[in-house]
Amino acid sequence: MPISAFRPLLRQIYPSMSSASRAAPRLALISRHLDQSPFLELNTPFSTERSAPLEADVEYQASKPAPSRSTSKGTQTQPPKEQEKLAKMSNQAPHPALLIPGPIEFDDAVLSSMSHYSESHVGAPFVKTFSEALKMLRQLFQTTDPSSQPFVISGSGTLGWDQVAANLGEPGDEALVLHTGYFADSFADCFETYGVKATQLKAPIGDRPQLDEVEAALKEKTYKIITVTHVDTSTGVLSEIRALSELVHRVSPETLLVVDGVCSVGSEEIRFDDWGLDVVLTASQKGIGCPAGLSIVMASGRAMERFKARKTRPTSYFASWKNWLPIMQNYEANKPSYFATPSPQLIHALHTSLSQILSRPLDQRFAEHRAASKKVKQTVADLGLKQLATKPENQANGMTAIYLPEGLTPPEILPNLLKRGVVFAGGLHKEIAARYIRFGHMGVSVVDPKRDDIDRACAALKEGLSDVGYKKAE
Repeated sequence: MPISAFRPLLRQIYPSMSSASRAAPRLALISRHLDQSPFLELNTPFSTERSAPLEADVEYQASKPAPSRSTSKGTQTQPPKEQEKLAKMSNQAPHPALLIPGPIEFDDAVLSSMSHYSESHVGAPFVKTFSEALKMLRQLFQTTDPSSQPFVISGSGTLGWDQVAANLGEPGDEALVLHTGYFADSFADCFETYGVKATQLKAPIGDRPQLDEVEAALKEKTYKIITVTHVDTSTGVLSEIRALSELVHRVSPETLLVVDGVCSVGSEEIRFDDWGLDVVLTASQKGIGCPAGLSIVMASGRAMERFKARKTRPTSYFASWKNWLPIMQNYEANKPSYFATPSPQLIHALHTSLSQILSRPLDQRFAEHRAASKKVKQTVADLGLKQLATKPENQANGMTAIYLPEGLTPPEILPNLLKRGVVFAGGLHKEIAARYIRFGHMGVSVVDPKRDDIDRACAALKEGLSDVGYKKAE
């Protein structure tokens, strides 16, 4: 909005002041708005992104049709199969492929379901849709235990932390947070907000705490909760969940195992029952392939019993399972219920996305993500670049965090990628944010055979680096 729009208001507030006098308080307001010094210290390197051009400032070319082939008469025509492929790939407006670690590209049908007409959130048609979505979540998480409980609440993945801390922790409890990047710091901070004492077990950047270290920590003190980030979006580090769960159940069976799966559910294998997990929390906009706005949690029967046995009232109102448990149980049983208004359009989108995911074996979906990840990581190696996660067993299948060549920063390379129709993310780990970029490869960009997002992004990375003068060392 232009500054001139505020002049009538300023004249009403300062009627006897000259233009110059009125300008002083106005400029003071603007300067305070632009002041970059934070009121509180933030656990995020926003300053590294501010010097990067906005997408609107960078021109990019929409994807060109695949090369045509010559006919016997020498004319150029598009192969019929290619014409069909291009026509069906997407009905969305031309845009650069969003290949960050979430939000991701969305399927046309998922976006179309968002335009569902308005309906009552307690009406029979919507209740049926919500019920089916909750049941499909059980299939996605691979739990058949009737005591397991899914929660779908309007909010981001961060709300999952609040649900865990507010409902499974009580003031004075101890939590062990396994640290593989930015999001462990934030989860620990969330615990402290609710009066739960958080101890972090940290690994070097690009690595994860080793099982013997975890075992020693569990033997040293009794923890009510242990948390692990399955894939840390800031580093691309993948944690091994099954072996960790076996360790926790053997060494400290009373400790609840909570998995932050925001950047893993839908792209990494998770077997809720078989692995003995207590909570997996996630969000709608990453591997599940639904627009942002839903906090999704699966809690075990053991976790729910722990919640019901708590001595104090949950320390959040909106995130309280005391309020949400009967709602979720009623919706799943096809009964209308109400605590706070859900988003019918987002629930429809979730229903569509889950229907697509479950239309094929989950093992096939995970295999396709592994194959795409292998292709991306081979491209990185061929360019002579390194990943933050140097050990193969630590490397996620839905994203790759890539160290840039010495002296190159994200704002220098990201606009070159955008010109080629792909969007990568800058660094997020505050200690090294200016040294790396992040490539998200999950969801429809991986599993839809009509899309060429991954191949196009790999080519763009090579060309974009070449444009800024990078040459692989011989």
